[in-house]
Amino acid sequence: MTTLDTIKKASRGDRPTEPLIFEKHVDHATGVDLPPLDVEETGIDTDLCGGGINLPSFGQHDVMRHYTHLSDRNFSVDGNFYPLGSCTMKHNPRINEWGAALPGFACLHPLQDDDTIQGALRLLYETRTMLQEIAGLHEVSLQPAAGAHGEFTALKVIRAYFADHGQPERTVVLTADTAHGTNPASCTMCGATVEKVLTSEGQTDLDHLQEKIEKVGADRIAAFMITNPSTAGIFDAKIVEIAEIIHAAGAKLYLDGANMNALLGRVRPGEFGADAMHYNTHKTFSTPHGGGGPGSGPIAVTEELAPYLPVPQVMMADDGSFFLDRDRPKSIGKVRSFICQFGVLVRCWTYISACGPRGLRNVADTAVLNANYIAAQLLDLYAMPYFDPNNGKFCAHEFVTVPQMLLDKGVTLIDIAKRMIDYGVHPPTMHWPIHDCLMVEPTETESKAALDGFIDVMRQIAIEIESEIDLVKQSPLESDIARADEVAAARTPVLTFK
Repeated sequence: MTTLDTIKKASRGDRPTEPLIFEKHVDHATGVDLPPLDVEETGIDTDLCGGGINLPSFGQHDVMRHYTHLSDRNFSVDGNFYPLGSCTMKHNPRINEWGAALPGFACLHPLQDDDTIQGALRLLYETRTMLQEIAGLHEVSLQPAAGAHGEFTALKVIRAYFADHGQPERTVVLTADTAHGTNPASCTMCGATVEKVLTSEGQTDLDHLQEKIEKVGADRIAAFMITNPSTAGIFDAKIVEIAEIIHAAGAKLYLDGANMNALLGRVRPGEFGADAMHYNTHKTFSTPHGGGGPGSGPIAVTEELAPYLPVPQVMMADDGSFFLDRDRPKSIGKVRSFICQFGVLVRCWTYISACGPRGLRNVADTAVLNANYIAAQLLDLYAMPYFDPNNGKFCAHEFVTVPQMLLDKGVTLIDIAKRMIDYGVHPPTMHWPIHDCLMVEPTETESKAALDGFIDVMRQIAIEIESEIDLVKQSPLESDIARADEVAAARTPVLTFK
């Protein structure tokens, strides 16, 4: 059996649609057995619940089966190849879940006294210390609840620093034209004005950067937000020069740490001039992706920015005990309800500790190797604007392909993506950072067999476009749901049953 056959067998195939739970309602069924009332029965005012609650009636076993059937239809990295690109869908080791589920961690209350949670505080302190070391920066705040939240928090810290140093007029933040959409959004939420800097071949255009500084005025610039490696999967080799230009303007260099998975053990942002950065723990340290939460986006900063970090900070006393330091007069204050998303950071600590320095370096090396291997194998069919090994142009942890030869034959990028679903592969990020592109990131957790399987799938789709184009245009054919009208689904969603 070929690798391609194996992948196709793993696709979910033709199965009946699971009815809505409301459609499976059974009169008078119940999953609870309540004791007889020993007080007078009081009815519910139907006006308060819109004429009735109308919840379906079910026995416990039927409820469990229903939601198990639904979960079986979820697409996850545990079941299939998930080369999402940019968002880094990597395996979450089960040892992480074991650590987070330990009763001493899982049963904590966020308002306990410091002396009752010394083990938890020690874990947070060690996590903070390890993240400082990986970043090459002075201090870390664990408080932000996501990467974008980390951006927002770090920018607030930078603005507080300038305000404290008599430079409140520094309200302009420069971003690359390939920046993640959260970068300008975070700037705007902080009251900053955004100016875009052009990139070329995945690299910052230094001339345009200088022009922007001169046009805006060096004394008005707060920071330059850069993702390195870039969204295009290219490491900007001019990063030290960029840092020097920004620092000469009196501004700060902010690193979007979305792509730290490619740098672990190889490059420390603080050493190439970054003043602040955020981590996405799900991208780099194998914590759950979140799906709306919980998440974690710790930030690391230089010594001069550290006084402005959110409170509280986990600190170690002279006697070796740990405490939450709330006495930081220059702090921007809290950016969330409690100190951090503790369960996520237990997983982060577990992953870093299990890998160790050598293991973390191997993560980056393997992630970069895997991306370059796939790109090299598909270069003849899927054009890659930033990848040309014959001329020394390699990618980092991800690559961008614009399959123009295939698109010219009459298919769309959506057609290609939907056909991937039939082969059990989750479509990668599309149309970003450039139009009609696929952004592929295999991560370090995939085996060579899995990579070869993906390569076979992509080559097979190219063959089908040549010989069976209608098949591709009608895909997906083997998923639980056929191709949806995405515009109608977005504009006229069905949010209620009947």
